[in-house]
Amino acid sequence: MEKDQLLTRRTLLTGVAALGAAGAGGALALGLANGPSRPPAPVPAPGPPQRSPLKPSAYRLQPLTGYGAPRAAPRRPPVRSEPILRMTGRGRTMLLTFDDGPHPEYTPEILDTLAKYEVHATFFVCGEMADYNRDLLTRMADEGHVVGNHTWSHPLLTKLSRRRIRSEMERTSEVVEKAYGEAPRWFRAPYGAWNRDTFQLGSELGMEPLAWTVDTLDWTTPGTGTIVDRVEEGAAPGVVVLSHDAGGDRSQSVRALRRYLPELLDSGYHLTVPRRRLI
Repeated sequence: MEKDQLLTRRTLLTGVAALGAAGAGGALALGLANGPSRPPAPVPAPGPPQRSPLKPSAYRLQPLTGYGAPRAAPRRPPVRSEPILRMTGRGRTMLLTFDDGPHPEYTPEILDTLAKYEVHATFFVCGEMADYNRDLLTRMADEGHVVGNHTWSHPLLTKLSRRRIRSEMERTSEVVEKAYGEAPRWFRAPYGAWNRDTFQLGSELGMEPLAWTVDTLDWTTPGTGTIVDRVEEGAAPGVVVLSHDAGGDRSQSVRALRRYLPELLDSGYHLTVPRRRLI
């Protein structure tokens, strides 16, 4: 009996040794066939899995939320009882503003002149004009100009209901935001006709009311020389100049700008755009 058990143990040990040798030989053969053995892959550290880089097209499909800090809503300006008429601050600084456009003929000529002298201006656009000339709003944005709200159809706001005034302003702001890249922060009432509703609604839409100090009256087509004289005689620190780039034949306005702009610069004036911190 003991002899049989001893033989059985020897048989089992021999089988285990044979299996071990075969396994080692098989592993050696596999290693030789596939090249040198590699260390095991490192175990990833605990935490959320890393994202693989997105393809360029995939970025456009991601929602804006969750990627960086959310954009803060613009602070609502105060409800004023009268429009801003001039800038405050130091130095010989003036603002050039143009109303009623953009016009496909006159506005590009004005933009060309401004670009030549590296000057920025403010364009108070009418929504119905902006809607047909969105490329010009895009150009204004690219060249550093400010675009303001001049209502949709240039009505006399003091004769409209509050609902109609809001519609005139909102529609224009929507077009400006789409073409220019951001909603307007300034508005100007057509004909300079303001009332409590215009101030309140402008504030609700995040806009400040900006009027003017010097009116060139170029819409009356008084002659290029007269427009030039009015600008140069009214020039002073903080002055806001009103001209037009649409609403009729504005060729005199275009020619006048070409004359008075270099003269203002030679006189030491800095032509800029409105900034809320300066007003």
